Amino acid sequence: MFKTRHRIKSFDPSLLVRNSPAQLAQTPEAYLPKHTFSDFGFPPQLVNNIAGRNYSTLTPIQDQVIPLLLEGKDVVGLANTGTGKTASFLLPFIKKVDADRSQKVLIMAPTRELAVQIEEELKNFSRQMKIFSALCIGGVSMQGQIRSLYPNPNFVIGTPGRLKDLSLRHKIVFSSFNTVVLDEVDRMLDMGFIHNMTDILSALPKLRQSAFFSATMTPQVQKVMNTFLKNPITISIKTHTVISNIAQDVIKTNGKPKIDVLHNLLIQDGFDKVLVFGRTKWGLERLATDLARRGFAVVAIHGNKSQGQRQRSLAEFKNNRVKVLLATDVASRGLDIDDVTHVINFDLPESYEDYIHRIGRTGRASKTGIALTLVP
Repeated sequence: MFKTRHRIKSFDPSLLVRNSPAQLAQTPEAYLPKHTFSDFGFPPQLVNNIAGRNYSTLTPIQDQVIPLLLEGKDVVGLANTGTGKTASFLLPFIKKVDADRSQKVLIMAPTRELAVQIEEELKNFSRQMKIFSALCIGGVSMQGQIRSLYPNPNFVIGTPGRLKDLSLRHKIVFSSFNTVVLDEVDRMLDMGFIHNMTDILSALPKLRQSAFFSATMTPQVQKVMNTFLKNPITISIKTHTVISNIAQDVIKTNGKPKIDVLHNLLIQDGFDKVLVFGRTKWGLERLATDLARRGFAVVAIHGNKSQGQRQRSLAEFKNNRVKVLLATDVASRGLDIDDVTHVINFDLPESYEDYIHRIGRTGRASKTGIALTLVP
């Protein structure tokens, strides 16, 4: 008996692109915030740190979420990455901790990279405020994380699996946290973290403040929010406000090897900082080797890389030491990389949602970007 080969699930954006012509989108009409950063009573050092990050105008999610969190409300934020949502929860909770050092904030994220990024932002915003944090993620030694938890830091940022492991070893007590943030809830559910996530939430005090952020509101996300939030206020930032900054197109390979088509794109003017997405870690390794042989400065991040290797590769790309970053979908959510000129889908994404999250790595913070997909 012959086994039936399973068809690989994929999303071809050709029809979507045909209905959305590939011309560089005009910058959307500017959002007029109701508030300024000076309206929130932030302590002087936090104000200085915000200015040091060149934050001058509130984004829509910041303008609407920060006042609610400062009032102690539970909030559901529906927004893509690139909308400024990290600052929308960090800034009010830094103020909360600064005013009362007994406050403890737990932040959960689906990927190690996003957790690292959140902690980096926290350190930047809380500079010289004597606010301390612990980063609890897989792929690195647990002993260092246990040491960082020992002084009882005000912020703990981590992935659900590692947080649960630390709890089982009695190194972290979730009942001591009175504030919780879940970032990219839909992604955590997609990655199979539902049990760890709900176990952690169930161990938190009933009386707490919660902020959940998600790009989509699926029935599973809705169920989690209904279970663990108390009279939340939902703030929705439309997807099109992000995607409108991105010109999308498909590149037909017409029988040519995809590596040759990619090569010809990368040597064109303007392809200065390019993020290339593939489906498998083995395929990306082969692609990285082929591109390096062709003279391109390239790094790759995927599940077979250690956490240290992934962080070094990201740092090289962020700091413009390499031109091309190859990634599986581990990088399609939550990573804030400035000035990515192009996203190229070397392999088709699995779903429409994955496509949107991939291309959302460019055209961020009101800048424009270009997304290209290679199709037969």
